[in-house]
Amino acid sequence: MAEFSLPKNSKITEGKTWTLPPAKTGEERNIRKFRVYRWNQDDGKTPQVDTYEVDMNDCGPMVLDALIKIKNEIDPSLTFRRSCREGVCGSCAMNIDGGNTLACTKACEDIDGDVKIYPLPHMPVIKDLVPDLSNFYAQYASIQPWMKTQSPAPTRERLQSAEDRKKLDGLYECILCACCSTSCPSYWWNSDRYLGPAILLQAYRWIADSRDEMTGERLDNLEDPFRLYRCHTIMNCAQTCPKGLNPAQAIGEIKKLMVERRG
Repeated sequence: MAEFSLPKNSKITEGKTWTLPPAKTGEERNIRKFRVYRWNQDDGKTPQVDTYEVDMNDCGPMVLDALIKIKNEIDPSLTFRRSCREGVCGSCAMNIDGGNTLACTKACEDIDGDVKIYPLPHMPVIKDLVPDLSNFYAQYASIQPWMKTQSPAPTRERLQSAEDRKKLDGLYECILCACCSTSCPSYWWNSDRYLGPAILLQAYRWIADSRDEMTGERLDNLEDPFRLYRCHTIMNCAQTCPKGLNPAQAIGEIKKLMVERRG
């Protein structure tokens, strides 16, 4: 049997533990431990997991609340992305308790034991919980995510029936958090060529839009053994999506359109 080992500089080690000062007389506490991935490419050290104690009686209920408290009051060197705090922007996507999700919508009370927080998996890490999404956004740009038409622009808006508008439900809500793509093994191994569930769902959003007139060109752009067909429908993407969307279904619809236009 072949035996593999990770390079020494890639093995995660135990880092620093930040404990709370002793409680004051009569003070009631609800202490949770947060085990957070730390890595800084500038210091030459291997990745480590630091442990922070947080009194949840003095903290908001979500994982992002705890991270902000840690950064503001315990360790200002901790680095992560966040913006809206309402599950709209997708900035705080990370791996929490073994699953990809948004820190701002993940409640600490839904997690048993220590809260384990890592960056999105199988992505280059810039620092701590911040992944490098350059390739992800370049792939998004490659599908040209805007309305493309050939007919003259109307004097007002391009109209759409209620039935056609309904076809976009489950597609337009995607916030490009990358939770689904980074939970997909095919994307882990082929992210240089496979577009992944998030981008393909976005591609179908424009293919399904009755106002867009470049369906053929969009399908041509996806007609490739790797860009589209690496999906094996294992449904990790639908299971992890924090917005409850189903990228695998959108990918299946694209494949159906490919077959129909050949036939």
